[in-house]
Amino acid sequence: MVSSVSSSADFEHMFALAPVSLWLEDYSALRQLFDVWRAQGVTDLREHLAAEPDRLRQCTASLRVLRVNQRTLELFAAHSQEELLSNLAQVFRDDMHEQVVHELELLWSGVLEFSNQTVNYALDRRRLDVRIRGRILPGHEDTWSRVLVSLEDVTSQVQAAGQLQRSERYARGLFEHSPVSLWVEDFSVIKRLMDEVRHQGIRDFKTFIKVHPEFVTRCMKEIRVIDVNQQTLQMFGAQSKAELLNQISRVFRGEMHDSFAEQLQDLWDGKLVQQREVINYALSGDTVYIHMQFAVMAGHEGDWGLVLLSLVDITARKQAEAYLEYLGKHDVLTQLRNRAFYVEELNRFRRKGPWPLSVIAIDLNGLKIINDEQGHAVGDAMLRRAGEVLAKAVDSAHCAARVGGDEFIVLLGGVDERGAVAAQERIEQMVEMNNQFYPGQPLSLAMGRATCHAGDQLDEALQRADQGMYQEKKRFYQEHAVDRRRPAPPH
Repeated sequence: MVSSVSSSADFEHMFALAPVSLWLEDYSALRQLFDVWRAQGVTDLREHLAAEPDRLRQCTASLRVLRVNQRTLELFAAHSQEELLSNLAQVFRDDMHEQVVHELELLWSGVLEFSNQTVNYALDRRRLDVRIRGRILPGHEDTWSRVLVSLEDVTSQVQAAGQLQRSERYARGLFEHSPVSLWVEDFSVIKRLMDEVRHQGIRDFKTFIKVHPEFVTRCMKEIRVIDVNQQTLQMFGAQSKAELLNQISRVFRGEMHDSFAEQLQDLWDGKLVQQREVINYALSGDTVYIHMQFAVMAGHEGDWGLVLLSLVDITARKQAEAYLEYLGKHDVLTQLRNRAFYVEELNRFRRKGPWPLSVIAIDLNGLKIINDEQGHAVGDAMLRRAGEVLAKAVDSAHCAARVGGDEFIVLLGGVDERGAVAAQERIEQMVEMNNQFYPGQPLSLAMGRATCHAGDQLDEALQRADQGMYQEKKRFYQEHAVDRRRPAPPH
């Protein structure tokens, strides 16, 4: 008898002073309600509750709280048990009702204990995320008249997890919607392969990959793409990540081998942050010029397991640069080389040939009078025709340039006198063909040629070619018996 009293006193003491919230409850009314529903033929409790929302409230209203401990009063900001119990409608509300279905299903199925995570509310209106554990006490399995429920406040953990989820969503949003292409990759296998090379005693990695280019190819194949963002799909013309990653060999090919070899060299030298310009290819086959920034992520310096690449499409800039370079070396009207390129070529020939060098000086007859009488549009058309003739007659390995208003010159490196004659004859043939194609005003070119065999004779050759051109021009006007300022008569 003394032992029983002592055990009861110990329980009361532990219940009152437990560091977690404890509730002693009576579920017997719930048990009776379940018996009624079973007698009515209910077999699926969740379906039964969903059919009529008031049934769930009927279940929760049948639960009777007998006692709570001091920690419960502190947790729910109640001054006394009476205050807490009289305000249970404020404690158990809103989100809690949906969560309690899980507990009810366990009890319905005969399980004597349950656990769940739900939401309660303190009397000061604080939202509490709590982990519930309940147990029908021994000796009360048939009536459910004594159930011990513990509540653990996990609000801080839930809030931290929520903050983490929000941070992850924010980071994911930044990644997915970044205006630049982002790639998350795994270079760990590449790290292992390069470490194996070091362990073999290789010190000159640059020479090693020159002798073994297949090592670079193997490393390219070992890149594992973990993720890409939406801008990447747009840049490379892919409808989905799967489509892009399944055809990655079409993106990284050609010139990429050499730039990747440079990237490996930098990694060998310990440069874990890099940037360079590379060439990739869209799935359509179009060339994409890329400014790439590469970085091994913090914490992965030892294994290269997480690498971030950002790719900026600089194709438009490259095209603009190429066009500016073209303009710097070409005459816009005739599409031939311009005077600046011609001067560079002369300097190059002076330095290193090749010799012999043949020069053909060319002048368009009658351009001034055409401009004066028929307008500059007609004069420009004649200049374009001269450009067409020279572009077709002069091999691309040689230089055909417009060096003045109506002045052209052809530089033929490695061509002797006989080759120069043949080149001039081709130009004359192309003039005849051009005049057959274009009706009206005929194209007429005066030409002079010269050949030199050393750099110190180049200026002399240019002068002889000019003299020959002027003589030809004078002869042309004499033969046609017209003022040189007037256009030649139609053929």
